[in-house]
Amino acid sequence: MINAFFIAGTDTDVGKTVASKAILQALSAKGISTLGYKPIAAGCEETPEGRRNSDALHLMKAASSEADYNDVNPYTLLLPTSPHIAAKHENVTIEFDVLSEKLAKHKANADSVLVEGAGGWRVPVSDDNYLSSWVKKEQLPVVLVVGIQLGCLNHAKLTAEAIRADGLNIVGWVANRINPGTEHYAEIIELLEKEIDAPKLGEIPYVPSAKRSELGKYINVEPLMSA
Repeated sequence: MINAFFIAGTDTDVGKTVASKAILQALSAKGISTLGYKPIAAGCEETPEGRRNSDALHLMKAASSEADYNDVNPYTLLLPTSPHIAAKHENVTIEFDVLSEKLAKHKANADSVLVEGAGGWRVPVSDDNYLSSWVKKEQLPVVLVVGIQLGCLNHAKLTAEAIRADGLNIVGWVANRINPGTEHYAEIIELLEKEIDAPKLGEIPYVPSAKRSELGKYINVEPLMSA
């Protein structure tokens, strides 16, 4: 059983949070205690309880174990832009030691910790560093989320190549249908199955927000449980 794994997207807005919720729900249905972790979130909102990010809140709701918001999302940035730009505007330095400390805490409190990235694989967190550098430091296995749309074949292949070039293992991938009108869906999936050398965990259809409490049924988490 993988104690912690990283959710990488082929781009921003490809459905990392949707896929993360589905995986957390599917693991919980197997009786596995879970925690979701969103180390860095840009585009947070000020609330009476402090800054909050919708992706992090979704992870908290989908997880079976409880954690303090500040542990789930230690870096809360206001601007909805690249983390390195948002952090620079607030004079914030994103420290990998902080990310690792929170991850260790989560791993001690759940069977499986899902770590959701920000943007794509090479998203910068400073002028000279990337979130992927921390994932490499922690040697986290990766689940790749592919948003099925025009251009996703190129994005998926390049992202998978970059992850493997960093010496990390892709333990599964998820197809997320972000546009119900995407043409040639079956042919796209067929090529992705050939190009991505990892098990397909599932295909998530275009699901209205009201139905997203039932996402786990689209995911097979056996490859994660047996890894």
